[in-house]
Order: sequence, then C-alpha cells, then structure tokens
Amino acid sequence: MGEGKGSKGGCCGWFLVLIVAAAIVAGLVVAFRSKFHHSDKPEPVPGPPGAIVTKYSDALKLAMQFFDIQKSGKLEDNKISWRGDSALKDGSEAKLDLSKGLYDAGDHVKFGFPMAFTATVLSWAILEYGDQMAATKQLQPAQENLKWITDYLVNAHPRDNVLYIQVGDPDLDHKCWERPEAMTEKRPLTQVNVSTPGTEVAAETAAAMAAASLVFKSSDATYSSTLLKHAKQLFDFADTHRGSYSENIPEVATYYNSTGYGDELLWAASWLYHATKDNTYLEYVLLSRVNLFASKDVSSSANSGLLKYRQTAEAVICGLLPKSPTATSSRTDGGLIWVSEWNALQHPVAAAFLAVVYSDYMLSSRTARMSCSGHSYKPSDLRKFALSQADYVLGDNPMKMSFLVGYGDKYPQFVHHRGASIPANAKTGCEDGFQWLNSTKPNPNVAVGALVGGPFLNETFIDDRNNSMQTEPSTYNSALVVGLLSGLVTTSSVVPSFT
Repeated sequence: MGEGKGSKGGCCGWFLVLIVAAAIVAGLVVAFRSKFHHSDKPEPVPGPPGAIVTKYSDALKLAMQFFDIQKSGKLEDNKISWRGDSALKDGSEAKLDLSKGLYDAGDHVKFGFPMAFTATVLSWAILEYGDQMAATKQLQPAQENLKWITDYLVNAHPRDNVLYIQVGDPDLDHKCWERPEAMTEKRPLTQVNVSTPGTEVAAETAAAMAAASLVFKSSDATYSSTLLKHAKQLFDFADTHRGSYSENIPEVATYYNSTGYGDELLWAASWLYHATKDNTYLEYVLLSRVNLFASKDVSSSANSGLLKYRQTAEAVICGLLPKSPTATSSRTDGGLIWVSEWNALQHPVAAAFLAVVYSDYMLSSRTARMSCSGHSYKPSDLRKFALSQADYVLGDNPMKMSFLVGYGDKYPQFVHHRGASIPANAKTGCEDGFQWLNSTKPNPNVAVGALVGGPFLNETFIDDRNNSMQTEPSTYNSALVVGLLSGLVTTSSVVPSFT
C-alpha cells in the first residue's frame, strides 16, 4: 500500500486510499442473499443509460480535461491553448522513448506508481461505465487518455524484470518553478530490476496493463494482447522478485512511500483473472466478483473464500454509510469522509466511487439489501452516500466552493500548478519562475478539471498557491473523480463480465 508525504513545492498526499477495499470491490458482485433477503423485493435493474444528470455531465467533461493538461510528450490534437510539447527526450539516456505519460501533480516528475494506479482506476471506470461515458461523449477522450499512459508504461518495460518507474529527479524538479515546455534540468531515470526489486510498483503496473487490455480488447486486439503480455510478465516479476521499492530505493519514500506490497499483488492478480479467466490468478486472490457471475465455474472452496471477500467489502461499505451502526466518525460536520489533511479529497472521492460501484453490483445481481450489524441498506442508500460526497466536492459544502476547477461560480483560483501559474508567453528559467509561485494574482491559465486537495477538517480552505496541501491537484485524484462522476451521470446496469 502506498502513502504520500507533502514536501516543499512537491506532491500532494498519497492516493492508494482504500486500496485493499478496491481490490475486493474491483468487480465485486454479491453472490447470494442472506435469509432475510429472500422476502425483499430487489430494486429495479437499470436499463440502458437513462436521463443525463446535467451537473454531473458538466463536471465529468471538465474532469476529463485535466488529463490533457498533464500530458507529457509531443501533443496530438492539443486542446489546451497554454500547453505544448515537452519532455521529448525523456528516456533517451536508456535509448527509450518515455516522452509520453502524465506529469504527476503540480510538478513535472513522472512517478510510475501513481501513474499506474491512475491507469488502473481509469480502466475500471471505462469498463463499468463506458456506456454512461458514451452517453455524455466522454468515452473516446477517456480511452485516448488511458492509451497515453499505457503507451508510456509499455515503453517503460523494455524487457523482462526491468521497469522504469520514474522520470525526473524530484529534488531538482522542486527547485524550479517553470512551464514543462521550458524545462532544462536533467531528467534521470529510476528503475526496478532483479537486484533492486519493487513489487508494489511492478504489480500496480501489471494491474494497469491487464485492466487496460480489457478496455481495448474489442477496438484494438493487437494492442490489447501487447498490454496483456506485459501485464503477465510484470506480475511474474513482482511476485517472483519480492521487495519493497521504497526500501530498495529510499529516495522515493519522500514522495510515494510504501507500507507493503501485498495489496498490489492481489490487485494485479484480480485484474489478470478478469483479463485471462485463468484460474491460477483466481486461486491467487479469490476475487469476489466471480462469486455471482462465474460461480458455476469455480469450486465450492473458492466460493467460500469469495464469500469472505464479500463480507469484508460490505464491512467497508458499512463504515461509509452515515446512519450505519458501524459508520466511521471520521467526517467533517458537512458530512465529508475525512482521513488526512494532505489531499483530503482523495479519500471521500475513492470511498464514493466504491460505494456507487457496489450499489450497481447489488442492483445487477438482484440483491435487495445488505446488512450492517442488523440494519439493512438498499442499493439506493449506497448511491445516496456517493451523491453526498460528489455534491460536496462540487460546491454543496459550508464554503459554497467547488473543488473541481472550472465547475460552478466559485472554485480555486490559485491552484498549485506550475503550468497554470505561468503565462504561456513568459520567458522564465528555473529559478526566476518562482515569481509566479509567489504572485498575488490568480493563475493566468485555468487548470480546468483539476481536483484540488480540498478542505481542512474544520471545513476551511486557504486558496493560496503556496498551500500545496490544499490547492495542488493530481492525476490519480482525477481518475477517481472521473470514475465517480461516470457512475452518477446517469443510470445503467453493469456488465456481468468484462470480457
């Protein structure tokens, strides 16, 4: 599991929030009903995409644009007027093309761990809610953004047991405040390999490749096969040569530390099972989604294991529902799930995404209710929680501020983001660019679709460019909010199988 630390001019908090729950819920569908469920009438299964909810549609279109803002490399069909080509020589020291991919947050480092997570979550959102994305004309942009990441990840895995996990030196990068198009500092490469293993990042990249292979399976079978090949190789590397990447490469711990790699191995194996239907991966993880949709194809012992995952997943969901007997008290007065002051919105957005996915799984599997210590809850209760978190993010909060840049009448104006803060025609170098960090004027460029860190526990927000704890956006937050909004933009049943 990964976690992040704030640092001077650096990245916002870590993102692998609820990752164990995500591994459990990644395709979890309830397989059976408890005794008291039998007499309940399930809520109707949604049909084809229903009526579009305008506010979520508008927010989704904005959130999708932040990926374009974060793109590195030679831009294709560039839609962002203040962005241009950048980092074209990334990877050249190893004779690789690592020019694509996404800048992590407000800086210009390409961190492979959060980038792979971004790709996995974006793939999951497309697989579950692609029809709802299509209804709002966002499916193609989502696929294009995903491919921009996976093209990079493919090139970052040039051979077995070698994975380049970082481009750029965070210490050098954070000593500069400049547009990505004007970077001149060195961009060293960091890799994991047999002698310096990094199970977390290799497994997360395997998960990204496997999930993305499902996204492109019908539209580009050759590319899908390539992704799946890399996923298998990376999983074998991660599992065979185990070791914590932040222990073996201590310098990465300042920004994206790891507290263990078990969850990433389960996460990767679960996606490989979905992509291959190979029971070897199922036996590795006993992923619970098949407990309903493929229950006839697995043994009774496997189903017993899947049931335990389902029970654990429901325990997580029970902790999120505000009226549940086991509800977490870690919330703001306005009802926002609260875990950390650094990048506070990553947790409620992740929690809401899981809740809306679980709600849809219950509907599609004809499961009427779930139990939380004797109290029962319907799918609509889970969706209500997800809506509450989304609405808070979009402005229904004590500050009456949207934390999604560009949405509504009031949103952050001093986003901690180099490219957004510097005029496109400014001629600044590494150090003299700090005048724009310290400027008292709002950003000259709007980082449309950026989800900033968010409020403090007391529901205050200091809109200051130097306040990276609250005003810095990240690509992994964007993947989560795209998934959440895609699940709320309209209604539709989820597919029984990704293949």
